[in-house]
Amino acid sequence: MAASGDSQVSALLQAAQAGDRQAAADLLPLVYAELRKLAAHKLAHQTPGQTLQPTDLVHEAYVRIAGDSHVSWEGRQHFFFAAARAMRDILVEQARRKAGPKRGGGRHRQDLDEACTLLQPPSDDVLAVHEALEELETRDPLKAQIVLLRYFTGLTMDETAAILGLAERTLDRQWRYIRAWLMKRLR
Repeated sequence: MAASGDSQVSALLQAAQAGDRQAAADLLPLVYAELRKLAAHKLAHQTPGQTLQPTDLVHEAYVRIAGDSHVSWEGRQHFFFAAARAMRDILVEQARRKAGPKRGGGRHRQDLDEACTLLQPPSDDVLAVHEALEELETRDPLKAQIVLLRYFTGLTMDETAAILGLAERTLDRQWRYIRAWLMKRLR
């Protein structure tokens, strides 16, 4: 950002701090690109499976720092430092939530393809699988159809969703439930 841009950002920061709502609204378009780069850089160093997008991180951080009336902005650099700190805090909070017992605690995510291999029983357990699928079919015929299409026919999630007329997210939830139920039942 050029020197004139720096002074414009500083002037808007001072006006916003004085309570000018329009200045706070005018500030975001000026700093958005740089905040987005900062967010993308922070998210690039996160573990795979991160669900937070740079845009979401920018918006959450901006709401936190722009809404804090107790901060006295000393200029553009101070603002971006505060934004970086807010982004870091957001990422830490999200990591803590994911590590909590309600979100699975120390459990690790498992790819669906890997989990499907857990469903493949040894040949002597064919009867156990058959009995489990019969029980599943009496409980929920749709879930039994999903198993037939995914496990026995080898269709992808997209193909199975299209055949059954389900949304992919719905099918994904159903498939996760089925896998867990079958693993529990077969043990």
